[in-house]
Amino acid sequence: MSYSEGLTAKINSLKSRFEPIKLGRIDFASPLLLAPMASICNYPYRLLLEELGAGGTVSELISAHAIHHGNERTMKMLRLHEKEKNVGIQLFGENADLMAEAAKISQDFGPKFIDINMGCPVRKVVTKGGGSALLKDPAALGPYLRKIKSAISIPLTIKIRMGWDADGINADEIIHVAEEEGIEFVAIHGRTRAQQYTGSANWEYLESLVENSKLPLIGNGDLHNPVKTKNRLEKTKMDALMIARGAIRNPFIFLETYQDDPSAQMFGGSDYLEIIQRLYDLVCEAFDQERVRMIQLRKFIVWFAAGFPNASKFRNFAFTNQDLDELMNTSREYFLSLEQRSKSIDFDQVFMNSGHG
Repeated sequence: MSYSEGLTAKINSLKSRFEPIKLGRIDFASPLLLAPMASICNYPYRLLLEELGAGGTVSELISAHAIHHGNERTMKMLRLHEKEKNVGIQLFGENADLMAEAAKISQDFGPKFIDINMGCPVRKVVTKGGGSALLKDPAALGPYLRKIKSAISIPLTIKIRMGWDADGINADEIIHVAEEEGIEFVAIHGRTRAQQYTGSANWEYLESLVENSKLPLIGNGDLHNPVKTKNRLEKTKMDALMIARGAIRNPFIFLETYQDDPSAQMFGGSDYLEIIQRLYDLVCEAFDQERVRMIQLRKFIVWFAAGFPNASKFRNFAFTNQDLDELMNTSREYFLSLEQRSKSIDFDQVFMNSGHG
């Protein structure tokens, strides 16, 4: 499916303002990247967001153990779409040998880089020594990263948090180790593992890291709307920014950040309907089972509706309905009825505070 002339014109107009960047050896279309999010960043969503202005994307976190065992579902998670241009595959695991094996296998799927998840705060990940748990012992990171890097020929990157907790903020140490081991760039979420997704991202600390880093750094955290993202982009010392949850309720956030007035909503209900149809096509291409297609589409459609009038009524229908065709028909009626109605979202309200992004 191709977008209508009207939507295409709006997309291209804003994309013309993008300035490509290079982080180490990796090229991106702009300094605004889509952060990896578990159960969200599969290839239909990544490609959609790349078409809508994400300068680069990263896959959802994928288990090195599951790759080692050849888990069928996991191997499908490694798939990239032929139209994806600036994508990395993110892996997690505590065992360097298994991570090296998984990185080598993942490389064959054609990503631009392999990313290591060192920020996931979820218990089932950290109790096994993966995710944020890797931040607790910087001295052990050198051999770990070295083993993984030696297994691949494409760039290796890492995504971290500020530290394990308030008493263990050590992102500067982690960045130093990454530099010594030839890591291409470091993306940093401005919270500790202990914070999970509570409180606010500490951008003052994130910005301070730039002064002593020779590596490109990417800042991540609380970039929930175009106004805040534009303000941060204009003043940051970071080389790039990553948007996570902000792109779930507003898939146009990458484009709207580049508007002269980012608070003006250029994209209305009919535009949302077009991207839902595009996502439908991509999901049907990626998944064979009707049940899986329904699960994948419903969650995104409901999130896209957030902030629009009568969204709660539409959401209730979506979650109680089990027929995909009916969901698409009702979505068509709902989003077309919105015309150019504005969204109204309380960005101070906690949203997806149990995700892996």
